[in-house]
Amino acid sequence: MTDAGSREIRQGLSEDRELHEKLVERNTIHMEPVIDKRYQLRETSKATEIIQKAMDLAREEIPRGRVATYIPELGKVDPHQLGICFYPLKGDKITLGDYDVRFTMQSVSKVIMLIVALEICGSKKVFKKVGMEPSGEAFDSLVELDVNDSKPYNPLINSGALAVCGLLLPEVSFQDMLRYTRNVCSDMGVELNEDVFDSEMKSCSRNRSIAYLLQSKGIIQTDVEDTLRFYTKMCSMSVNAESLANLGRKLANDGVSASDGKRYMSSGTARIVKTLMLTCGMYDGSGTFAIKVGIPSKSGVGGGLLSVSDKRAGIGVFGPALDAQGNSIAGCKLLREISNELRLNLFFDPEWDKEELNEDVINDIRNGSVI
Repeated sequence: MTDAGSREIRQGLSEDRELHEKLVERNTIHMEPVIDKRYQLRETSKATEIIQKAMDLAREEIPRGRVATYIPELGKVDPHQLGICFYPLKGDKITLGDYDVRFTMQSVSKVIMLIVALEICGSKKVFKKVGMEPSGEAFDSLVELDVNDSKPYNPLINSGALAVCGLLLPEVSFQDMLRYTRNVCSDMGVELNEDVFDSEMKSCSRNRSIAYLLQSKGIIQTDVEDTLRFYTKMCSMSVNAESLANLGRKLANDGVSASDGKRYMSSGTARIVKTLMLTCGMYDGSGTFAIKVGIPSKSGVGGGLLSVSDKRAGIGVFGPALDAQGNSIAGCKLLREISNELRLNLFFDPEWDKEELNEDVINDIRNGSVI
């Protein structure tokens, strides 16, 4: 994004109407996205039927999950809630279940932190502080930092996000980030949940340890306590499934709103973010999720799932019962069920949709003739 675009984020999509109008004019694309035939989705009534059936199956997973109790305030949430907002680039928005229930973003906010850091600081500066690789560890692990003389593996785990916050803190305030979040999520109701923030600050010993370890390695150079408060406030912003679908829809459309043509991030930033969501967004379950679902996604222990079906749709899911990796157990099941049925998988192509392996191919493999 240009310097003017970065300045707009710094000012929280500022109230300077002249600048705002110039940015909108400059960043306007075709109002109606042109969808390649490979990315055509089911028509609305059929899609709604598929999603409803998937939700019924997903609810069966809820008793196997648990809400996040290590943050006391999150432990009070009803685990039986489940909602989805499915928002295609072309077509009607589909909302089912508890799609409008407010919850805190938690680690989903790492996506917004990364977007702003890439826009303001640039990718070279960001990836000097954090890597681009899956960690293979739990989201709050500090093993790799302690054992190895290394930077955090990626910006979508706690250590990496704290490092990103260290870059952001001199550049933007939390209020700037809150305003940008409201705009990129098309949700003016996004607020800081003070109860969750206070609860997290009283129980963040592990994140505090990670932050001080990062400071000892020179990765965080800002005040550790200020950085930790900034990070925790970002995690404590309240959204709903529809908010996340709005953000996902912009990412699916190369960082541009398909509704009004306004650009919210550069193409390069959108590509980096989606790639990291696919490879790292589901913590140590990212590889399995990529194979079984194939949709770039980012989870949070508040039960949120932000998913991006590129060139197709943005998806927001809320299901606070979590699996062992800290991902929404019903949400993951729901996305798995709709992925192929709605043609959402990153690698889906109707011309390649051949599940059965031809007998001739099997024989060729056995006799070595395919080599």
